[in-house]
Amino acid sequence: MAYERIITISRQFGSGGREIGEALAESLGIKCYDKELISLAAKESGVDPEVFNDVDEKATNSLLYSLSLGLYSFGSNFGADSLPVNDKLYLLQHKIIKKLASEEPCVIVGRCADYVLKDNKNILRLFICADMDYRIERAVELKGVKREKAAQVINKTDKSRANYYNFYSGMKWGEPANYDLCVNRTKLSTEQAVGVIKGYLEATK
Repeated sequence: MAYERIITISRQFGSGGREIGEALAESLGIKCYDKELISLAAKESGVDPEVFNDVDEKATNSLLYSLSLGLYSFGSNFGADSLPVNDKLYLLQHKIIKKLASEEPCVIVGRCADYVLKDNKNILRLFICADMDYRIERAVELKGVKREKAAQVINKTDKSRANYYNFYSGMKWGEPANYDLCVNRTKLSTEQAVGVIKGYLEATK
């Protein structure tokens, strides 16, 4: 299947969105960017990757205030040094995501990529979700979360992702209308989920 689109993936914690993204990218013969965006941002800015990792996909309440005062504008570095590390990382990733999308087809996981690329007409916006029981099992088995705390960790992480997305995009995280395709993969293997997505790509090319 000829493939030319950029795919963005928003995902609930424990739904396997990153895993699906990686498998989809491999199936399509394109690159997948997730944590790699932190490394790219660190390389461009000279900031320790661990510093960025601690604030990845976590919002502050400062960026809009800075923008309203004219302290920062997208595409420039003016005032960037005065921004909190959360906002600095977002702005760097914003720039990197646009650059990557302009170079070649790829899969981008999280980081408000669907919003960043909202003016790109060649985009497929996905939301990956799953039932809570399924997510708890994944959190326990794959991420080492204690079972008695799994639901709490899942809800806290989802809330953090939602706050990040809502703040920087001005839209609602997980709202079906904000995506082209929402996939509940509870009853689907990774391979089956990839098949569903590729079927949608084929039907809408």
